[in-house]
Amino acid sequence: MDLFGDLRRMNKRQLYYQVLNFAMIVSSALMIWKGLIVITGSESPIVVVLSGSMEPAFHRGDLLFLTNFQEDPIRAGEIVVFKVEGRDIPIVHRVLKVHEKENGNIKFLTKGDNNEVDDRGLYKEGQNWLEKKDVVGRARGFLPYVGMVTIIMNDYPKFKYALLAIMGAYVLLKRES
Repeated sequence: MDLFGDLRRMNKRQLYYQVLNFAMIVSSALMIWKGLIVITGSESPIVVVLSGSMEPAFHRGDLLFLTNFQEDPIRAGEIVVFKVEGRDIPIVHRVLKVHEKENGNIKFLTKGDNNEVDDRGLYKEGQNWLEKKDVVGRARGFLPYVGMVTIIMNDYPKFKYALLAIMGAYVLLKRES
């Protein structure tokens, strides 16, 4: 299969059509993602479990669907995804304890089901509790192991670039019948 030969044989109109087709696929995916953000109230409506800290509830590679409606109270036993200042990757753990102050402020403590101790060691220095602002979302559903593709692409960047190149070439070179 000669990729560049196929490109040379296309006239300009066909090439522009294929580039536009590729741009529409990318923009459609972006619009769907932004729509999910609005519908779910979460900055990241879909996340992949990256570690075994929540086994047996969730395994590495499970794809979680999140919502983050501010009016819903946080309850002990609920599985939340949160971000800690100074860490880029969100953490998926269960709410262990909830403290509600008289002024309505809620603070809570989390722990991974498969961990021996609570998450105070993961929080930023001097922080003993999480607040509602730290929550990215709450787990509402999952698909087992679907996120393994994401983990493989992060662990092996060359695989990711090769896969993206193949998909891009396919979209650009595929001709409509």
